[in-house]
Amino acid sequence: MHAFTVFGPMLLIWSCHIKKSWSNETTEYQLEEKNTIEYEYSTEVVDYSGIEIICEKGSIHTFRAWFLPTIYTIICLLALVGNFLVILTYLYFKRLKTMTDVYLLNLAMADMLFAISLPFWAASSNRMWYLGLYTCKAMFTIYKVSFFSGMFLLTCISIDCYFSITKAVSAHRCCSSAVYYGQVSSLVAWVMAVIFSVPDMVFSEVNVSMTCVASGSNYDDYRIKMLVSQMILGFIIPAVVIGFCYICIIKTLIQAKNFERNKAIKVIIAVIAVFVFSQLPYIVVMGVTTQETMECDKDNSLYAMDVTRAVAFLHCCVNPFLYAFIGVNFRNDLRKLLKDLGCIK
Repeated sequence: MHAFTVFGPMLLIWSCHIKKSWSNETTEYQLEEKNTIEYEYSTEVVDYSGIEIICEKGSIHTFRAWFLPTIYTIICLLALVGNFLVILTYLYFKRLKTMTDVYLLNLAMADMLFAISLPFWAASSNRMWYLGLYTCKAMFTIYKVSFFSGMFLLTCISIDCYFSITKAVSAHRCCSSAVYYGQVSSLVAWVMAVIFSVPDMVFSEVNVSMTCVASGSNYDDYRIKMLVSQMILGFIIPAVVIGFCYICIIKTLIQAKNFERNKAIKVIIAVIAVFVFSQLPYIVVMGVTTQETMECDKDNSLYAMDVTRAVAFLHCCVNPFLYAFIGVNFRNDLRKLLKDLGCIK
Protein backbone atom coordinates (compact mmCIF):
# COMPACT_ATOMS: atom_id res chain seq x y z
CA MET A 1 0.00 0.00 0.00
CA HIS A 2 2.82 2.36 0.87
CA ALA A 3 4.56 1.56 -2.43
CA PHE A 4 1.33 2.35 -4.30
CA THR A 5 1.01 5.67 -2.47
CA VAL A 6 4.54 6.65 -3.50
CA PHE A 7 4.61 5.40 -7.08
CA GLY A 8 0.88 5.67 -7.89
CA PRO A 9 0.94 9.35 -8.89
CA MET A 10 4.06 8.80 -11.01
CA LEU A 11 2.49 5.87 -12.85
CA LEU A 12 -0.65 7.95 -13.41
CA ILE A 13 1.34 10.80 -14.98
CA TRP A 14 3.25 8.44 -17.29
CA SER A 15 0.07 6.61 -18.30
CA CYS A 16 -1.59 9.94 -19.10
CA HIS A 17 1.45 10.92 -21.16
CA ILE A 18 1.30 7.71 -23.19
CA LYS A 19 -2.45 8.03 -23.65
CA LYS A 20 -2.18 11.65 -24.82
CA SER A 21 0.66 10.78 -27.20
CA TRP A 22 -1.40 8.01 -28.82
CA SER A 23 -4.44 10.26 -28.88
CA ASN A 24 -2.50 13.03 -30.64
CA GLU A 25 -1.11 10.65 -33.24
CA THR A 26 -4.58 9.15 -33.91
CA THR A 27 -6.21 12.57 -34.22
CA GLU A 28 -3.51 13.79 -36.60
CA TYR A 29 -3.92 10.68 -38.75
CA GLN A 30 -7.70 11.08 -38.89
CA LEU A 31 -7.40 14.74 -39.83
CA GLU A 32 -4.86 13.92 -42.52
CA GLU A 33 -7.11 11.17 -43.91
CA LYS A 34 -10.14 13.45 -43.87
CA ASN A 35 -8.29 16.25 -45.59
CA THR A 36 -7.00 13.84 -48.23
CA ILE A 37 -10.51 12.63 -49.04
CA GLU A 38 -12.33 15.96 -49.06
CA TYR A 39 -9.72 18.16 -50.74
CA GLU A 40 -10.53 19.10 -54.31
CA TYR A 41 -7.39 19.53 -56.38
CA SER A 42 -7.08 22.47 -58.75
CA THR A 43 -4.79 23.15 -61.68
CA GLU A 44 -4.46 26.79 -60.66
CA VAL A 45 -0.87 27.83 -59.89
CA VAL A 46 -0.58 29.61 -56.52
CA ASP A 47 2.39 31.72 -55.42
CA TYR A 48 3.37 30.78 -51.84
CA SER A 49 6.57 32.84 -51.73
CA GLY A 50 5.08 35.47 -49.44
CA ILE A 51 3.52 33.01 -47.00
CA GLU A 52 5.39 32.10 -43.81
CA ILE A 53 6.36 28.45 -43.54
CA ILE A 54 4.88 26.63 -40.53
CA CYS A 55 7.56 24.91 -38.45
CA GLU A 56 6.15 21.57 -37.25
CA LYS A 57 9.35 19.83 -36.03
CA GLY A 58 7.63 16.45 -36.25
CA SER A 59 10.86 14.45 -35.92
CA ILE A 60 11.74 16.31 -32.72
CA HIS A 61 8.35 15.51 -31.17
CA THR A 62 8.65 11.85 -32.16
CA PHE A 63 12.13 11.62 -30.63
CA ARG A 64 10.99 13.28 -27.42
CA ALA A 65 7.91 11.08 -27.15
CA TRP A 66 9.95 7.88 -26.68
CA PHE A 67 13.45 8.99 -25.58
CA LEU A 68 12.70 11.40 -22.74
CA PRO A 69 10.04 9.38 -20.86
CA THR A 70 12.23 6.27 -21.07
CA ILE A 71 15.42 7.89 -19.78
CA TYR A 72 13.56 9.89 -17.11
CA THR A 73 11.87 6.71 -15.85
CA ILE A 74 15.21 4.95 -15.43
CA ILE A 75 16.82 7.97 -13.73
CA CYS A 76 13.84 8.45 -11.41
CA LEU A 77 13.77 4.86 -10.17
CA LEU A 78 17.55 4.67 -9.66
CA ALA A 79 17.67 8.05 -7.91
CA LEU A 80 14.79 7.32 -5.54
CA VAL A 81 16.15 3.94 -4.46
CA GLY A 82 19.83 4.98 -4.35
CA ASN A 83 19.42 8.25 -2.48
CA PHE A 84 16.92 6.71 -0.07
CA LEU A 85 19.55 4.12 0.86
CA VAL A 86 22.17 6.87 1.28
CA ILE A 87 19.91 8.88 3.59
CA LEU A 88 18.87 5.78 5.52
CA THR A 89 22.50 4.71 5.96
CA TYR A 90 23.56 8.10 7.31
CA LEU A 91 20.66 8.26 9.75
CA TYR A 92 20.74 4.59 10.79
CA PHE A 93 24.42 4.60 11.70
CA LYS A 94 24.39 8.22 12.91
CA ARG A 95 27.28 9.06 10.60
CA LEU A 96 26.80 12.83 10.87
CA LYS A 97 30.11 13.49 12.62
CA THR A 98 31.74 15.97 10.24
CA MET A 99 30.67 18.91 8.11
CA THR A 100 31.17 16.85 4.95
CA ASP A 101 28.78 14.19 6.29
CA VAL A 102 26.10 16.86 6.74
CA TYR A 103 26.72 18.21 3.23
CA LEU A 104 26.54 14.77 1.61
CA LEU A 105 23.27 14.03 3.42
CA ASN A 106 21.79 17.30 2.15
CA LEU A 107 23.10 16.53 -1.34
CA ALA A 108 21.24 13.20 -1.28
CA MET A 109 18.08 15.04 -0.19
CA ALA A 110 18.46 17.51 -3.07
CA ASP A 111 18.88 14.65 -5.56
CA MET A 112 15.84 12.85 -4.16
CA LEU A 113 13.76 16.03 -4.35
CA PHE A 114 14.63 16.40 -8.01
CA ALA A 115 13.94 12.73 -8.72
CA ILE A 116 10.36 13.22 -7.48
CA SER A 117 9.86 15.88 -10.18
CA LEU A 118 11.04 13.65 -13.05
CA PRO A 119 7.55 12.24 -13.83
CA PHE A 120 6.48 15.80 -14.64
CA TRP A 121 9.50 16.24 -16.94
CA ALA A 122 8.39 13.03 -18.67
CA ALA A 123 4.91 14.51 -19.09
CA SER A 124 6.43 17.71 -20.53
CA SER A 125 7.85 15.71 -23.45
CA ASN A 126 4.32 15.49 -24.79
CA ARG A 127 3.31 18.09 -27.38
CA MET A 128 0.85 19.68 -24.96
CA TRP A 129 1.02 20.31 -21.21
CA TYR A 130 -2.03 19.08 -19.30
CA LEU A 131 -0.92 19.48 -15.68
CA GLY A 132 -1.59 23.17 -15.11
CA LEU A 133 0.40 26.36 -14.59
CA TYR A 134 1.52 25.75 -11.01
CA THR A 135 2.83 22.27 -11.78
CA CYS A 136 4.77 23.78 -14.69
CA LYS A 137 6.33 26.39 -12.40
CA ALA A 138 7.09 23.77 -9.74
CA MET A 139 8.86 21.55 -12.28
CA PHE A 140 11.34 24.22 -13.38
CA THR A 141 11.77 25.59 -9.85
CA ILE A 142 12.59 22.20 -8.33
CA TYR A 143 15.24 21.57 -10.98
CA LYS A 144 16.93 24.92 -10.33
CA VAL A 145 16.72 24.48 -6.53
CA SER A 146 18.30 21.04 -6.86
CA PHE A 147 20.97 22.32 -9.26
CA PHE A 148 22.02 25.38 -7.24
CA SER A 149 21.80 23.64 -3.86
CA GLY A 150 24.00 20.85 -5.25
CA MET A 151 26.54 23.35 -6.57
CA PHE A 152 26.62 25.32 -3.31
CA LEU A 153 26.86 22.16 -1.18
CA LEU A 154 29.74 20.86 -3.29
CA THR A 155 31.45 24.23 -2.82
CA CYS A 156 30.99 23.87 0.95
CA ILE A 157 32.44 20.35 0.80
CA SER A 158 35.46 21.63 -1.13
CA ILE A 159 36.10 24.45 1.34
CA ASP A 160 35.75 22.04 4.27
CA CYS A 161 38.22 19.60 2.69
CA TYR A 162 40.58 22.48 1.93
CA PHE A 163 40.72 23.61 5.57
CA SER A 164 40.80 20.09 7.03
CA ILE A 165 43.75 19.03 4.83
CA THR A 166 45.77 22.18 4.17
CA LYS A 167 44.93 23.86 7.51
CA ALA A 168 44.57 20.81 9.71
CA VAL A 169 45.45 22.58 12.96
CA SER A 170 42.84 25.33 12.64
CA ALA A 171 40.21 22.85 11.51
CA HIS A 172 40.84 20.62 14.53
CA ARG A 173 40.09 23.45 16.97
CA CYS A 174 36.49 23.76 15.88
CA CYS A 175 35.74 20.07 15.19
CA SER A 176 33.40 19.90 18.21
CA SER A 177 31.07 22.36 16.45
CA ALA A 178 31.58 20.92 12.97
CA VAL A 179 28.11 19.37 12.68
CA TYR A 180 26.44 22.59 13.82
CA TYR A 181 28.40 24.67 11.31
CA GLY A 182 27.58 22.12 8.64
CA GLN A 183 23.86 22.40 9.38
CA VAL A 184 23.94 26.22 9.32
CA SER A 185 25.92 26.40 6.07
CA SER A 186 23.63 23.77 4.50
CA LEU A 187 20.62 25.89 5.42
CA VAL A 188 22.30 28.92 3.84
CA ALA A 189 22.97 26.87 0.69
CA TRP A 190 19.30 25.88 0.46
CA VAL A 191 18.10 29.46 0.99
CA MET A 192 20.47 30.76 -1.69
CA ALA A 193 19.30 28.03 -4.08
CA VAL A 194 15.67 29.05 -3.55
CA ILE A 195 16.54 32.72 -4.13
CA PHE A 196 18.40 31.88 -7.35
CA SER A 197 15.36 29.90 -8.52
CA VAL A 198 12.83 32.72 -8.06
CA PRO A 199 13.13 33.93 -11.71
CA ASP A 200 12.21 30.45 -12.97
CA MET A 201 9.32 30.34 -10.53
CA VAL A 202 8.00 33.71 -11.73
CA PHE A 203 8.54 33.54 -15.50
CA SER A 204 7.89 29.88 -16.34
CA GLU A 205 4.48 29.54 -17.97
CA VAL A 206 2.15 27.54 -20.17
CA ASN A 207 2.23 29.37 -23.51
CA VAL A 208 -0.47 29.73 -26.17
CA SER A 209 0.63 26.42 -27.72
CA MET A 210 -0.13 24.70 -24.38
CA THR A 211 3.55 23.96 -23.78
CA CYS A 212 5.31 24.37 -20.44
CA VAL A 213 8.28 26.71 -21.04
CA ALA A 214 10.90 28.32 -18.80
CA SER A 215 9.90 31.81 -19.96
CA GLY A 216 7.50 33.28 -22.48
CA SER A 217 8.48 34.91 -25.75
CA ASN A 218 7.88 38.30 -24.14
CA TYR A 219 10.82 37.68 -21.82
CA ASP A 220 13.54 36.67 -24.29
CA ASP A 221 15.87 39.54 -23.38
CA TYR A 222 15.30 38.99 -19.70
CA ARG A 223 15.80 35.24 -20.14
CA ILE A 224 19.28 35.78 -21.57
CA LYS A 225 20.27 38.15 -18.76
CA MET A 226 18.78 35.81 -16.16
CA LEU A 227 20.58 32.77 -17.57
CA VAL A 228 23.93 34.57 -17.72
CA SER A 229 23.58 35.90 -14.17
CA GLN A 230 22.54 32.51 -12.80
CA MET A 231 25.40 30.70 -14.49
CA ILE A 232 28.04 33.22 -13.39
CA LEU A 233 26.92 33.41 -9.76
CA GLY A 234 25.60 29.88 -9.36
CA PHE A 235 27.99 27.81 -11.51
CA ILE A 236 31.16 29.56 -12.73
CA ILE A 237 32.16 31.24 -9.45
CA PRO A 238 31.50 28.09 -7.34
CA ALA A 239 33.38 26.01 -9.94
CA VAL A 240 36.39 28.36 -9.67
CA VAL A 241 36.31 28.06 -5.87
CA ILE A 242 36.07 24.27 -6.11
CA GLY A 243 38.95 24.14 -8.59
CA PHE A 244 41.16 26.34 -6.39
CA CYS A 245 40.44 24.23 -3.30
CA TYR A 246 41.30 20.94 -4.97
CA ILE A 247 44.44 22.26 -6.64
CA CYS A 248 45.67 23.22 -3.16
CA ILE A 249 44.50 19.90 -1.70
CA ILE A 250 46.23 17.80 -4.36
CA LYS A 251 49.39 19.87 -4.02
CA THR A 252 49.39 19.33 -0.23
CA LEU A 253 48.80 15.58 -0.55
CA ILE A 254 51.60 15.21 -3.09
CA GLN A 255 54.03 17.10 -0.87
CA ALA A 256 53.04 15.13 2.22
CA LYS A 257 52.97 11.79 0.32
CA ASN A 258 49.84 10.97 2.29
CA PHE A 259 48.19 8.34 0.15
CA GLU A 260 45.66 7.38 2.83
CA ARG A 261 44.12 10.84 2.74
CA ASN A 262 44.22 10.72 -1.03
CA LYS A 263 42.08 7.58 -0.94
CA ALA A 264 39.64 9.18 1.49
CA ILE A 265 39.10 12.23 -0.69
CA LYS A 266 38.73 10.50 -4.06
CA VAL A 267 35.01 9.92 -3.43
CA ILE A 268 34.44 13.66 -3.04
CA ILE A 269 36.49 14.44 -6.15
CA ALA A 270 34.47 11.89 -8.13
CA VAL A 271 31.15 13.35 -6.92
CA ILE A 272 32.20 16.90 -7.85
CA ALA A 273 33.60 15.85 -11.23
CA VAL A 274 30.42 13.98 -12.17
CA PHE A 275 28.21 16.89 -11.14
CA VAL A 276 30.20 19.57 -12.98
CA PHE A 277 30.82 17.61 -16.17
CA SER A 278 27.23 16.34 -16.38
CA GLN A 279 25.83 19.86 -16.05
CA LEU A 280 28.35 21.69 -18.25
CA PRO A 281 27.15 20.41 -21.68
CA TYR A 282 23.54 21.27 -20.86
CA ILE A 283 24.49 24.77 -19.69
CA VAL A 284 26.49 25.41 -22.87
CA VAL A 285 23.74 24.14 -25.18
CA MET A 286 21.08 26.03 -23.23
CA GLY A 287 23.06 29.24 -23.64
CA VAL A 288 23.61 28.67 -27.37
CA THR A 289 19.97 27.81 -28.13
CA THR A 290 18.35 30.50 -25.98
CA GLN A 291 17.18 32.45 -29.04
CA GLU A 292 17.28 29.68 -31.62
CA THR A 293 14.71 27.11 -30.54
CA MET A 294 11.91 28.61 -32.64
CA GLU A 295 13.83 28.51 -35.93
CA CYS A 296 13.04 25.64 -38.30
CA ASP A 297 16.67 25.01 -39.24
CA LYS A 298 17.77 24.42 -35.65
CA ASP A 299 16.67 20.79 -35.25
CA ASN A 300 20.19 19.69 -34.26
CA SER A 301 20.20 22.25 -31.46
CA LEU A 302 16.92 20.86 -30.13
CA TYR A 303 18.24 17.29 -30.25
CA ALA A 304 21.34 18.49 -28.39
CA MET A 305 19.15 20.22 -25.80
CA ASP A 306 17.17 17.03 -25.10
CA VAL A 307 20.23 14.76 -24.90
CA THR A 308 22.35 17.10 -22.75
CA ARG A 309 19.40 17.73 -20.44
CA ALA A 310 19.03 13.99 -19.93
CA VAL A 311 22.77 13.76 -19.16
CA ALA A 312 22.45 16.65 -16.70
CA PHE A 313 19.57 14.90 -14.95
CA LEU A 314 21.72 11.77 -14.52
CA HIS A 315 23.65 13.43 -11.68
CA CYS A 316 20.80 12.77 -9.24
CA CYS A 317 21.22 8.99 -9.49
CA VAL A 318 25.00 8.64 -9.91
CA ASN A 319 26.25 9.61 -6.44
CA PRO A 320 24.98 6.47 -4.63
CA PHE A 321 26.90 4.33 -7.12
CA LEU A 322 30.04 6.38 -6.53
CA TYR A 323 29.69 5.88 -2.78
CA ALA A 324 29.15 2.15 -3.26
CA PHE A 325 32.00 1.52 -5.70
CA ILE A 326 34.59 3.97 -4.35
CA GLY A 327 33.66 4.59 -0.71
CA VAL A 328 34.69 1.60 1.40
CA ASN A 329 32.97 2.86 4.57
CA PHE A 330 29.67 3.45 2.83
CA ARG A 331 29.80 0.05 1.14
CA ASN A 332 30.37 -1.67 4.49
CA ASP A 333 27.63 0.35 6.19
CA LEU A 334 25.18 -0.41 3.40
CA ARG A 335 25.93 -4.13 3.58
CA LYS A 336 25.37 -4.09 7.36
CA LEU A 337 22.16 -2.09 6.96
CA LEU A 338 20.75 -4.55 4.43
CA LYS A 339 21.64 -7.42 6.77
CA ASP A 340 19.91 -5.73 9.70
CA LEU A 341 16.82 -5.17 7.55
CA GLY A 342 16.84 -8.83 6.48
CA CYS A 343 17.37 -8.04 2.80
CA ILE A 344 20.56 -10.10 2.56
CA LYS A 345 22.16 -12.81 4.67
